[in-house]
Amino acid sequence: MVLVVAAESVWGDEQSDFTCNTLQPGCENVCYDQFFPVSHIRLWCLQLVFVSTPTLLVAMYVAYRNHSDKKRLLQGSARAGFLSSKGQEEDLETLKRRRLPIAGALWWTYACSLVCRLLFEGGFMYALYVVYDGFQMPRLVQCDQWPCPNLVDCFISRPTEKTIFTVFMATASSICMVLNMAELAYLVAKAVTSLRNNKRKKCKKSNRERAHIKTTHMSLVST
Repeated sequence: MVLVVAAESVWGDEQSDFTCNTLQPGCENVCYDQFFPVSHIRLWCLQLVFVSTPTLLVAMYVAYRNHSDKKRLLQGSARAGFLSSKGQEEDLETLKRRRLPIAGALWWTYACSLVCRLLFEGGFMYALYVVYDGFQMPRLVQCDQWPCPNLVDCFISRPTEKTIFTVFMATASSICMVLNMAELAYLVAKAVTSLRNNKRKKCKKSNRERAHIKTTHMSLVST
């Protein structure tokens, strides 16, 4: 929404209003290509596609799990032969409403999606910073590329507005990275806590079994 509404209006005139103090044919286009090797809008659209892809993969995995469980339920009902259509509909409705626990393969899929989103967000922010030498749009750029006859001064339209919007997008990406890191940390902490609880339950169960075996053995010896 931000890209469609705001970015197009801010960067829609980047080439048409990019002016240089020369009439040499081709010089203005060469200087524009030197300073704007990649359009901000296209770079952010590409970032949006890459960042959204891991989330889409998680949704596809959940849909695949639901489809597999639904297929397994229908096959089991067909083999049983005595399950009523009403009961089958109730089972299918329960299957649609259920929430899969984030464990096993789903945990790894979700964790990998968060890591990929972090890498994509950081990578595109770094690319934007390196390509444009920071997040600030200068008012004046100088170019001496061929076919310019000498060092030419070129002027960017609305540099302050573009700087504000660039900083806003970089801030939004930073916030998304912080939220992804917090979510990943919560996911790892929850998994570690779950493993510890499972180990404690297993230890308690094994201790009870040992105590029961010891009690049984002592009762047999006494008799």
